[in-house]
Amino acid sequence: MSAPEKIATETRTEFGKGAARRIRRDNKIPAVIYGHGNDPIHVILPGHQTMMALKHGGANALLALDIDGSEQLALTKDVQVDPIRRVIEHLDFVAVIRGEKVTVDVPIHVVGDAAPDTLVVTENAVVSVEAEATHIPEFFEVSVEGAAPGTMIHAKDLDLPSGTTLLADEELLIVNVTEQISAEALEAELEEAEAEAGIEHDVSDAEIADAQVEAKAEDAAIESEGTDSE
Repeated sequence: MSAPEKIATETRTEFGKGAARRIRRDNKIPAVIYGHGNDPIHVILPGHQTMMALKHGGANALLALDIDGSEQLALTKDVQVDPIRRVIEHLDFVAVIRGEKVTVDVPIHVVGDAAPDTLVVTENAVVSVEAEATHIPEFFEVSVEGAAPGTMIHAKDLDLPSGTTLLADEELLIVNVTEQISAEALEAELEEAEAEAGIEHDVSDAEIADAQVEAKAEDAAIESEGTDSE
């Protein structure tokens, strides 16, 4: 993890939906910092700079917030994003200190191409670890280059940097490489599963017409065989 980006904050003194809307109109983000037994600290962050810092820092971005002239390391814990405009509406941070160990979920990045006719399934997209607050891995890279069907990568197989401890179960399945199933086999499995579940589908007019055409063709073939034998 790179050095935390320094961001100057403003003290937030107004609260409520109206105040939050005014903050966002000014391209700023309301935020709160929890932790270490202190009362929550409510601040306002510059919108664009904060957004870029979170983008570069990843899921567990660490920021160095300037609060009234004092630096506070803050670990990102929750990012609320407007579903339509895709702008950050609110941030929750946890206050940390240098050298402190924290528990975080680190994303998994799968790279490489497995063997032909295989299907690569990411069973768990994040894994829980303990790491120093200033040395949190941005992600764990998992290579499936040339992996054959049956290849399984577990949490214990991850390459953890020094100072990072795995908290997840060692046998937690991260990536599973299976044999790719054909469309015909998939359809057959689906039909079998539906039959076992008692699911019936209504027959469409087109399917009825096709069946009638096939039946007439079969009748004509039978009549033709009978004529030939006579």
